[in-house]
Amino acid sequence: MSLKDQIFADMKTAMRAKDAPLLESIRMLRAAIQRKEVDDQTEIGDEEVLVILQKQIKQSQDAITQFTAGDRSDLADKEQVHVDNLKGYLPEQLGDDEIAEAVAKAIASTGAESMKDMGKVMGLLKGQLQGKADMGKVSGVIKAALS
Repeated sequence: MSLKDQIFADMKTAMRAKDAPLLESIRMLRAAIQRKEVDDQTEIGDEEVLVILQKQIKQSQDAITQFTAGDRSDLADKEQVHVDNLKGYLPEQLGDDEIAEAVAKAIASTGAESMKDMGKVMGLLKGQLQGKADMGKVSGVIKAALS
């Protein structure tokens, strides 16, 4: 079963269970997926769904930061529930050691020597680690290794 099919099946289950927070999270994710399909006029696969999923999680985490700064803990808590619901669809995340190992292999295979070569390394790793690791964290590890 594809990730998109799993999301749609979970939406039906959440409706039957009357789980409003989960249902809201899934509906927002489903709307983003459908928007992408309409914009591109094509059916998207699991990799594109993962990209959309990570984007939704990042937006909610940014909202949590803003709500916390604005002393709106009620809204921050609601966004945190949204993040927790969406993280359930991500594959198991890589640890710091696994990320460092992947970065070292990518640097060796691309022959990167300085920050000028960061794009090559990031391009290689993006395809390998998309959905499995926070790409911001990966970028930081690459910068540390190249500087």
